Amino acid sequence: MKKENNLTRRSFLKTSAVAGAVGVIGTGSAGLLTSCSGGNKGKGGAATPLREPGSYYIPELPDLATDGKELKAGVVGCGGRGSGAAINFLNAANGVTIVALGDVFQDRVDSLAEKLKSDKNIEIPADKRFVGLDAYKQVIDSDIDVLIDCTPPFFRAEHFKYAVEKNKHCFLEKPICVDAAGYRTIVAAAKQAQAKNLRVVTGTQRHHQRSYVESYKQIMNGAIGEITGGVVYWNQNMLWYRERQPQWSDFEFMVRDWVNWKWLSGDHIVEQHVHNIDVFTWFSGLRPVSAVGFGSRQRRVTGDQYDNFSIDFEMENGIHLHSMCRQIDGCANNVSEFIQGTKGSWSSNGGHVIKDLAGNVIWKYDEDAEKANYKQTDPYTLEHVNLINCIRGNSPIEQASETAISNLAAIMGRESAYTGQVVTWDAMTASPLNYTPADINIGKMDMSGFTVPVPGSAQK
Repeated sequence: MKKENNLTRRSFLKTSAVAGAVGVIGTGSAGLLTSCSGGNKGKGGAATPLREPGSYYIPELPDLATDGKELKAGVVGCGGRGSGAAINFLNAANGVTIVALGDVFQDRVDSLAEKLKSDKNIEIPADKRFVGLDAYKQVIDSDIDVLIDCTPPFFRAEHFKYAVEKNKHCFLEKPICVDAAGYRTIVAAAKQAQAKNLRVVTGTQRHHQRSYVESYKQIMNGAIGEITGGVVYWNQNMLWYRERQPQWSDFEFMVRDWVNWKWLSGDHIVEQHVHNIDVFTWFSGLRPVSAVGFGSRQRRVTGDQYDNFSIDFEMENGIHLHSMCRQIDGCANNVSEFIQGTKGSWSSNGGHVIKDLAGNVIWKYDEDAEKANYKQTDPYTLEHVNLINCIRGNSPIEQASETAISNLAAIMGRESAYTGQVVTWDAMTASPLNYTPADINIGKMDMSGFTVPVPGSAQK
């Protein structure tokens, strides 16, 4: 990053708060699946619910969206995730299509166009294939109903803002921002989306994964009692990277290698581990008030970000969440969440299981029953099923403001590790932290400022 951006990152710790975020709106119900009955009983013999049914959102998750008005989508960001999301959208309903594509690279646009033709017999004409940094505006302006935005995370906040201005429903892949400036853009656009009755679903697909949804219902029904803390993990082998090719400009190298550059991805605690942090903020209904942690770079090959983080979050009511993520080959792997309660615990590791304080399993999600009762079990498709149903059924859903909470939590953890300081929610929401490079363009950029953060003060 440029020197001024590094100074901005350090200076945010001295600022105070002005902003917050609101939760997802809407209510619903779903007939989901359990294998063991039971739970913690109140004085009347029944579990004491944390929240009353109807006061929290449960998505309807049928195999296919209900038929209704035809919907035209445009895809911005045509790489692997954009291509996957395009097919997920098309598999989610009848009467939906894709009419426009946009990316900063021509080959990405053409590759997805070829896939749509071969897999779905959808022809994207040349005049609906847009290339460049402004391609998102051309796609959004192409008479679409739904924007599917799967660019590198840095770009998503501005794309969302423009889509809402143009009255488009949105699917936003996660994370939806990489810094405090992006967070505020997301929160403001989300409020506008609510006011305009636009539907917004984000790529936190665990919210549309039946095992997580049913686990959430069990916890809301009081199965583990009051939540007292948790641990969330995303430890895996090194993710992919791109070796620079001689013909690539600085910009092209970084964008094609985007998961390794902090301005584009937000670092992997934001880009990937946000899923696990999001489960805790979703289940608990809490946001963090502070974060303190550490991380480092041990084995990463390209880019300027870390490959491991360990963060302690203090939540609004004083309980703690431990967050751990790592991308290093040859280490112990674990992608899961654990939540402790006063009467038991829940874990997604090895199946979604609730245990009492003695370690006895009192509930387990029945995956076999789900497979027997549903044809569609892919949460990446089910999130589009729900989005389309909400559009066609005129039912409210706006997930960006909820995802913004877990997204900013991950940003807090990252900045604490980068600086070695305690980072508060209040300081971060008001922070000038902005990862936008001063000279962003598709050609040559000043690479000297893209350095690996070093926490604390140098030894004298």
